[in-house]
Amino acid sequence: MEIPIESKRLKLIREELGMTQSSMAELINMGNTTADVERGRTRMSGKAVMKLLQEYNINPLWLYGESTQKYLNPNDKDVSPKMISLDNAGNENILMVNVKAAAGYAGNIGDPEYYRNLPAFTIPLPEYRNASYRGFQVEGLSMYPVMQPHEWIITKAISNVNEIKSGQIYVVIEQDSVRVKKVINDPKTHSLNLISMNPDYPNATVNYADVKELWEFHSKITSHIEASSQERRLDEIREELKEIKEALRLNLER
Repeated sequence: MEIPIESKRLKLIREELGMTQSSMAELINMGNTTADVERGRTRMSGKAVMKLLQEYNINPLWLYGESTQKYLNPNDKDVSPKMISLDNAGNENILMVNVKAAAGYAGNIGDPEYYRNLPAFTIPLPEYRNASYRGFQVEGLSMYPVMQPHEWIITKAISNVNEIKSGQIYVVIEQDSVRVKKVINDPKTHSLNLISMNPDYPNATVNYADVKELWEFHSKITSHIEASSQERRLDEIREELKEIKEALRLNLER
């Protein structure tokens, strides 16, 4: 009888860990011993496979001979761009995803035709080199006053959730949405906390498994120029002085 590869590899793991068949069986909840599994007489349960992943980061695909990568880091999650665009010179473009296009972005994340229909440009500045950048149009007021509706933000791709700088702003591409949020990484729960800057909007939590891409905020294109708080205060004082002068004038005329 041919012994299944997962049985052979369970034995290999056990021997590498210096465990007995009894102690391994207890660890992965497989009765009194792993002897029957290692001989190919009993199939390994899904719970046992999950336990090996949880305790020792054993890749289930490796266990069944479908991958050469033996170990997985459960906090690893590939969020790199699924498609990029190049100009005629072979340089990477910055694709621009407006509010309307964002509605279909997640559903077309691997469709070349979708990307060909997005406007693209390059910025000939050194800070926009040696990385993948993408533009997204801001929708709604959840990030107000940091970001205004219909502003454009330029974002930089990251490849893994471990690269997240907690507290920074990211565009989070999920299964059916594109959201701009301040992100707090929570490796213990394998999730991201998405924070709205506007207190009138709720926060949210998304699991690593539901994230397709992550883009870190880099810069902003805007037509909204607001006065600083000091300038606004001076304007308020001027208005108050005008009101006082007008009140004094009216009193003197009475």
